[in-house]
Amino acid sequence: MPYSMSQSSVPVCATGLNALIAVLDKGAAYAAAKKIDNAVLLGWRLAPDMFALTRQVQIATDQAKNGLSRLAGVEPPMFEDIEPTIEGQKVRLAKTVAYIKTLDPKAIDASSERDITFPLGPKKGQMKGADYLNHYVLPNFYFHMSAAYGIVRSFGADIGKRDFLGNFPITMV
Repeated sequence: MPYSMSQSSVPVCATGLNALIAVLDKGAAYAAAKKIDNAVLLGWRLAPDMFALTRQVQIATDQAKNGLSRLAGVEPPMFEDIEPTIEGQKVRLAKTVAYIKTLDPKAIDASSERDITFPLGPKKGQMKGADYLNHYVLPNFYFHMSAAYGIVRSFGADIGKRDFLGNFPITMV
C-alpha cells in the first residue's frame, strides 16, 4: 500500500501538537520555579516583529485543523483566539488533536489532485491537494511549532530536540 497523504499529515500533526503540550508543561514548570507569571511566558517572543508564544500555538493549531479539514472536504471548527493561560493553550492543543483524528483518511487521500482554495491574507490561494499539504500546510505548521518551541527554550526552560519531536513510533535495534 503506498504511503498516503493522511498518513503523512494526521499522525505528524497529532504528534507535534502533543509534543507542544509537553513543552508548555516544561515552560510552565520553569516559570513556576523562577516565580515568573505564566503570562510573561505566553507573551514571550523570539524577536520584536514575531508573534508571541500564544499566537504561535494558535496558528499551529489552525494550520493543522484548517488545512486537514480542507483536504478532507469539511468545514473546520472555529476556535476563538482567547486562551490567556497555559492551561487554555493546552486545551486548544488537545482539542485540535482530538478533532483531526476524527477526519476521514480516505477523504484526505482523495484530495491529492483536487483544487484546494484557502485564505491567503486578504486574497485566496489555490493549489492541488498534495501541493497544498506539502508546500503550504506542513511547512507553516512546522514553522509555528518551531517558533513556539524556540520561544519556550529562549525563555529558559530545559527542553531539547527530543521534546520537539515528541513520542513517535520507533523501534530500537
